[in-house]
Amino acid sequence: MLFRPDRLERLAWIADQVRFATRPSTDLVSAIASEISHDDTNGSVRIPAEIARLIAADAWIDTALGLIAREMPQWKLRRLAYDDGEWHCTLSHLREFPEWLDDGIETHNQDIALALFHGLVEAARQQPVKARPPTAPRIRINPLNPIWCDNFA
Repeated sequence: MLFRPDRLERLAWIADQVRFATRPSTDLVSAIASEISHDDTNGSVRIPAEIARLIAADAWIDTALGLIAREMPQWKLRRLAYDDGEWHCTLSHLREFPEWLDDGIETHNQDIALALFHGLVEAARQQPVKARPPTAPRIRINPLNPIWCDNFA
């Protein structure tokens, strides 16, 4: 039997990889994009074509911003600032509200793209896991036994 860690464990591993990386790589960004674009309801990975083109072009900042805009529209980039040799990235649910009212995600790294990717992975870790939609049991109808479906309410 194969070991398949759950989504939070995979995101924690990716967050560690991003935190200790010195610069983005195609493998790291592809792992981020495939995990962010992963659909838990049917288990498929669907990296959008424009994101795949950005990864192939090594356009790391555009890839990070594209993933935030496309895969996590509820998160907005609140601040991206360079201070004391590091890039500080803040993602927020409520960008228009005062900062003290919002429970945003703050990350930092020496590389601007890695700061954005770290914020993206941390935002994905905070998202609830998508539950499978409830399904109704299938009932085989025998044509010889009719079913009465009137509503007497």
